[in-house]
Amino acid sequence: MSQSIAPVLTDQQVDDLPTLTFEEYRVYQGEPDVQYELYKGKLIPMPIATVLHIKICEYLVYKIQRYLADHNLDLVVKTGLGVRTDENKSRIPDVVVCTQSLLEQAAGRPGAGILDFDEKPLLVIEVVSQDRRADYVIKRGEYEQANVPEYCIVDPKNGKEKIRLFALIEGEDGYTYTDFLPGEEIISVVFPDLVLSVDEILNLPLVEELVKAEQAQLQEFQQQAVIERQRTQQLEQDAIIERQRTQEERQRADRLAARLRELGVDPDSV
Repeated sequence: MSQSIAPVLTDQQVDDLPTLTFEEYRVYQGEPDVQYELYKGKLIPMPIATVLHIKICEYLVYKIQRYLADHNLDLVVKTGLGVRTDENKSRIPDVVVCTQSLLEQAAGRPGAGILDFDEKPLLVIEVVSQDRRADYVIKRGEYEQANVPEYCIVDPKNGKEKIRLFALIEGEDGYTYTDFLPGEEIISVVFPDLVLSVDEILNLPLVEELVKAEQAQLQEFQQQAVIERQRTQQLEQDAIIERQRTQEERQRADRLAARLRELGVDPDSV
C-alpha cells in the first residue's frame, strides 16, 4: 500500500532491521497486524491507513469490479496483493488488477500472496500518503523496471490533487505519464473504456451508499418486472376468457343453426 514508508525510518533503524531474501520475506511472520514491504532486502513496515485512504481504495475497487463484470473480463481487482519488483524488492500496492489465473498461482504457494517476476499485473494503484517520494520516484522506478503496463498514482493532498497515470506505450522508452486534474476524466491505456473522473475519486461517496443505491435500483427493477409479469399474465387470462367467450358464442350459433334446420329453416336465409 502507498501508506508506504511511514512512520519514516532513519537509516539506523533500517540498518537494524533483518536482511531477508525474497523467499524468506514471503514466509516472514512479523508483528501481528503489521504489513511489510521489502526494499533492498530490508523490511519496511507499513502504517495504518487513514480513513480517506481507505475510502479511495474501496471506491476504486468497487468501480473496477463493476467495469470488469460489465465487460465480462476474466480479471480480478484486489487489495493486499504483493507485487515483486526486483530480486530483493516487493511492494504491496493499494490496488492491483491481474488475471484470475495469476491470482490462483499466487494462492497456490505457501506464504504471503505475491505476484512473482513473470506474473505481471495489468494495473497497480498507489494512493499517496506520507512519503510522496516513495510513490512518485522510488516505486515508479520499480514498477517500470518490472514492466507493469500501467501505474496510477492518486494524490489527494490538498492543493495538489491529481491523478498521475504512468503507462508503457509501444515505441516509447519506459514509462510516459499524464496528469489528470480536477474536472477532467481519466483515460487509461490498459482499460480505455473505464470511465472515471478525478472529481469522483477525490470527492467520493461511501461505497456502502453506492451499494444501497444499487440495491434500491435492483429492487425497483424487480418490482417493475413483477408488475410487468402480472400485467402479462392478466392479458393472457383476458385472452383465454375472450377465446372461451368466442367459442361459447360459436357453439350457441351452431346449436341455433341445427335447431333451425330441424324446423326446415335454412339458417343462412335468416
